[in-house]
Amino acid sequence: MAYILAAALIGIVAGMRAMTAPAAVSWAGHLGWIDLSQSWLAFIGYAWTPYVLTLLALVEFVTDQLPSTPSRKVPPQFGARLAMGALCGAAIGVAGGSLVIGLIAGIVGAVAGTLGGAAARAKLAGVFGRDLPAALIEDAAAIALACLAVSTLR
Repeated sequence: MAYILAAALIGIVAGMRAMTAPAAVSWAGHLGWIDLSQSWLAFIGYAWTPYVLTLLALVEFVTDQLPSTPSRKVPPQFGARLAMGALCGAAIGVAGGSLVIGLIAGIVGAVAGTLGGAAARAKLAGVFGRDLPAALIEDAAAIALACLAVSTLR
């Protein structure tokens, strides 16, 4: 049951910040918190993967603040978040004994994170009168949820 919850949480993270979720799952695999060694997802825990994915997550934090960044709800952005939620949920599911259940939980979480994150950020931006503080709060929330999701796997 903990793996299903962790897969759903990491899906929510993927909906909020697409690259934060795989970075967190990669660190969990690399640190041995989840065992992916006997699956096709073993690459997630390879030596350099967490560093590369962390760098990509950091780049995403910066590009998310740019006014030219498209909405997370447009098809390419939404699709990427669903794909990351599915991949990360599947990885957690493999470690918990059910790739399919993890994958589904990751997708459901990604939908909730994408739509809920956009709504919450818009509401916060309205309160602050500008987007940057809301975006930074969402960044912090995504990081905190990612840490929570993978820490339950230790």
